[in-house]
Amino acid sequence: MKAEYTDVRQHILDQGKAIITRKGFAGVGLNEILTAADVPKGSFYHYFKSKELFGEAMLADYVQQYRIEMDSLLGQSSKTAAQGLMDYWASWFSDSSEHSDGCRCLVVKLSSEVADMSEPMRTALRDGTSRIIERLSRTIEQGMADGSLAHVADPARMAQTLYQMWLGAAMLTKLRREPSALQSAWLSTMELLQLPPVPAPSPAAS
Repeated sequence: MKAEYTDVRQHILDQGKAIITRKGFAGVGLNEILTAADVPKGSFYHYFKSKELFGEAMLADYVQQYRIEMDSLLGQSSKTAAQGLMDYWASWFSDSSEHSDGCRCLVVKLSSEVADMSEPMRTALRDGTSRIIERLSRTIEQGMADGSLAHVADPARMAQTLYQMWLGAAMLTKLRREPSALQSAWLSTMELLQLPPVPAPSPAAS
């Protein structure tokens, strides 16, 4: 029974997330989520007492999965921390090229929308981005330790600066439907981290 519960709940989250990534939170009605997940309304309310609580759970699940993907890029033993960090930023190019609106990131998609709509969802995004920045900060510290990054006086502040820059670049990429903002962020990242200049990835990279 527990396995069935977990699977159905996750299925609803996955189907709802796919639609909301395309259309935004307010633009998706409950019936659309139910139809996509092919579950009755009673099943939805068994797991989520409201659409807002579904949104909060969806964002928490998104951040958890995002951090797993981050760890796979940043934690490869065969690469230096600097290489892992640049692999992570390179993944932002492939993410933007795989989606017609230039983004699959729910932080980019929903931050402005839910900040004024739902305090629980705003908090879920705020806490999630804080954990992402903490992971970046640890990678910068590892880079200094393994010698692949120059000394950074405040790794936490650098991580915050980089993430904010890339988040802004992703938002502009979504607006412009072209990658110049990401390319600029790539160059600025190498300058801030004092890395040898390397051409930005192709937008069509996978």
